[in-house]
Amino acid sequence: MVSQTPAAGMAALIADAASAEILTKAVFSKALDKAVSRVTMTLKRVKGETVLQMETLRVAHVADTAVNGKKPVQASHENLNLADAPDRLVVMVQEFDQINLMTTAGNCELRRSKGGKETLLGATSVQKALAGGGNKSPVKITVGGNDKAKRRILTGAEPFLMELGISDQNGRVHDKKQAKYRQINRFLELIRDVESHIPAEGVLNIADLCCGKSYLSFAVYHYFTAVRGRSVRMVGVDMKAEVMAECNTIARNLGMEGLEFVCDDVTLYGFPEGAQVHMVISLHACDIATDIVLDKAIEWGAKVILSTPCCHHDLNRRLNSPALSFVAEHSMLRQKLCDAATDALRLKKLEAGGYDVTALELIDPEETPKNIMLRGILKYRPDSARCRKAAEEYATAYEFLTGEKNEL
Repeated sequence: MVSQTPAAGMAALIADAASAEILTKAVFSKALDKAVSRVTMTLKRVKGETVLQMETLRVAHVADTAVNGKKPVQASHENLNLADAPDRLVVMVQEFDQINLMTTAGNCELRRSKGGKETLLGATSVQKALAGGGNKSPVKITVGGNDKAKRRILTGAEPFLMELGISDQNGRVHDKKQAKYRQINRFLELIRDVESHIPAEGVLNIADLCCGKSYLSFAVYHYFTAVRGRSVRMVGVDMKAEVMAECNTIARNLGMEGLEFVCDDVTLYGFPEGAQVHMVISLHACDIATDIVLDKAIEWGAKVILSTPCCHHDLNRRLNSPALSFVAEHSMLRQKLCDAATDALRLKKLEAGGYDVTALELIDPEETPKNIMLRGILKYRPDSARCRKAAEEYATAYEFLTGEKNEL
């Protein structure tokens, strides 16, 4: 190590301390890249393997001014395999002017002056400990796990999950249904996030439009009745008569009073007794079926709309924008463009209807590409200046994309 530069010596110390599991923390600061605030490394156990977990704090490139005059920061994480650490660290130590290493055998610091002079301080005790030359062996840290058991709203033991074939009679979720189980739980988490926007008392009126096999209908009904203790009137609507009949049978067998399924055309369907609809949900309504769902929800003035689209073929057929021809000439890029543009138009339509809108990630995109949720929360009068402006923006965007006029 004598022939090494101070920076190379620090890189080796961090890698060796990590491998020996005596590293408690390494902090990289004073980055050459001014967009980077700090990098912190700690040891973690991930899927049975010890890794160096790096948390990078970057200055956010946003227009908003943060508290105390500082720009807000954004955190990202990366897990670095210990076998790959030495090479990565050699590069990283050149990108920061100050690096602090903390271990159970002592601490050391690398400083680099404005003139480029490097100084490594306090490394001797750590070097001796790693070489086995100290009076006693350094204490290994207890490497904490990063794989925390996630506490989900549904456990798998709920009777409706068994009836729908998600879990077995012992409450164990079937391997092939794990993705669906996670998807349902995530949807319920997002519903929990918007509870403050629906009435806190009285009967909740909820519609699941284009409900299909109705996993969500059962899950949402269970959440509000069994978990939240609310009275619920919930209707699932779909054109598949046999599926709706089967869902009604399951609901009755489970004693789910207030949950019913109707075979009907969503465009013609009216919620029972003309009651105020508090929430409309939809999972993977295909192509323009999602638009039909959103139109119906806006017509009803639903307080909350949660819709996860499926496929986006309609705009792909209608796309006629010379300015976007450089994208549209490539079929794969054309589809990606139409996917994003379709959902953006949908959000703009909701905004014109008085909704505060957001596009959210429903589930890990590695599990399914159908992972975008469109959320609308009713906050504004449709005749307000804000909503009129959104309607104009929708019409302009629609004409730009299709060459056709379509005013709301």
